[in-house]
Amino acid sequence: MNRMAIGFRGVLRMAGVPALALAGWMMFLPSSAAQDAQPRHSPDAQAEKAQADKKDGGGLPVPAEVKVETKHDWTAGSRTVHYTATAGTLLIKDEANQPIGTMFYVAYTEDGAAPATRPVTFLYNGGPGSASLWLHMGSVGPVRVVTDSPKATGPAPFTVVPNQYSLIDKTDLVFIDAPLTGFSRLVGKGTVKDFAGVDQDVKAFEKFITRYITINNRWNSPKFLFGESYGTPRSAALVAALNNDGIEFNGVVLLSSILNYNVMSPGYDLATEYYLPSYAAIAWYYNKVPHTGTMAEFLQKARDFARGPYATALEQGDGLSAQDFDATAKQVAAFTGLSVQYVKDSKLRIPAIHFRKELFRDDDRILGRYDARFEAFDVDAAGENPGFDPSDSGISGAFVGAFHNYLQNELKYPDSEPYDLQGPGVNRAWDWKHQPSGARPGFGRTQPMPDTVIDLGDAMRKNPHLKVYSANGWFDLATPFFSTEHDIAQMMLPPSIASNVRFGYYPAGHMVYLNVEALRQFHADLEQWYPTAIAK
Repeated sequence: MNRMAIGFRGVLRMAGVPALALAGWMMFLPSSAAQDAQPRHSPDAQAEKAQADKKDGGGLPVPAEVKVETKHDWTAGSRTVHYTATAGTLLIKDEANQPIGTMFYVAYTEDGAAPATRPVTFLYNGGPGSASLWLHMGSVGPVRVVTDSPKATGPAPFTVVPNQYSLIDKTDLVFIDAPLTGFSRLVGKGTVKDFAGVDQDVKAFEKFITRYITINNRWNSPKFLFGESYGTPRSAALVAALNNDGIEFNGVVLLSSILNYNVMSPGYDLATEYYLPSYAAIAWYYNKVPHTGTMAEFLQKARDFARGPYATALEQGDGLSAQDFDATAKQVAAFTGLSVQYVKDSKLRIPAIHFRKELFRDDDRILGRYDARFEAFDVDAAGENPGFDPSDSGISGAFVGAFHNYLQNELKYPDSEPYDLQGPGVNRAWDWKHQPSGARPGFGRTQPMPDTVIDLGDAMRKNPHLKVYSANGWFDLATPFFSTEHDIAQMMLPPSIASNVRFGYYPAGHMVYLNVEALRQFHADLEQWYPTAIAK
């Protein structure tokens, strides 16, 4: 996930603070304001205090790496898997080989499996600066938290169950908390700026993965990356960086992607165009448009309209004739369920935040940003923007509470320190510049905002066996699926390599796994996809 960001900077010790921290479409400008409740103590102040605590250039303490192992059995699938859960930290060192941080992880590894044949998958959420408990407790791990999605989940006690849709029978799983998130910390002379940036973040993850596969004898294992939200541009740049350093990966799973941050640049209408098919999916879900044919057929018409007549109309700007303006407004209304007059008043351009408020304005209801299946009552029906995101507030408490209980009682990890959902000071300090791998003409210089489509295409050209699986939720208003389709089509690959990309679409939002039926489909698709990335 929040996925600039949404401004959730809470830590788990602060009960009741919304904390879904996944990257998304509100993140394009690194100065956006926080939207929901602020924590009682500023995380930026925490980061400043950590720097002030360094003694006379001696730096922060450098703790020993932690490793806590417990034994478990997974019996929810087609075969029993005896596995070891390892909760721990690895030190991250700078170019002078001095420790500057630790990164926390939880690894699930099958007992007795041969490293040469047993795959290993590295998983993480986004932010930037988000911890990874969302993927950890909701997706393909050996357990998952039960929610009432798309309704708001009630308070404790929460339920964690064996996850029948886990991938533990197919691959070892290593869930990683990004630098300064979760239990990941600065050490020695490390600073926030050492980690808070597109390329700095990639470098840290590369060092973590390199050390992990070294100390655990996994160099010859089939290897995969699995990123959600901001974790997808991280994966695109990371797989290229690893490949450039001689570490080839078999596959990359991109869940709810945002690969190119330049599409929201002022003066362009690309985001407006890319959102329309998502609006159409949501309008179909809520019966705001006539159901003629199938939803898939309706969304294909929405795609065709968005890239054709709609894009042409937006391109003309003030030069669009009154007749074409009226005709386009009627078509937009027909796809979105909004009134023709509202579309006209919006100059044909509907921001997602306005769509969430407008579709059910007459009922005082708002829709979720990360998952528009979530609804809630707003304080009034007069404003242009929703007062909160029900797809965040509806699940955060369950994930936070269940994760802490699981960590303490099942994994036996001593969590005496706070678990930071959002890294203190990370988002505000984030350096968005990016030096892409494999630049094509005009893109060799450092980018002010990252376009990691270039990196992913470079990795696939250099490793033509690399497979990519792009998973998308129909009702995601943070990272719309049509934008992902456009971005992935711009890798400039020959057909023989472009065929290594597969797409999956699910009746869910940003966190596809919140809909258990969607998770079932997602799991089935991944079970079929993983062997294709390993086969010689």
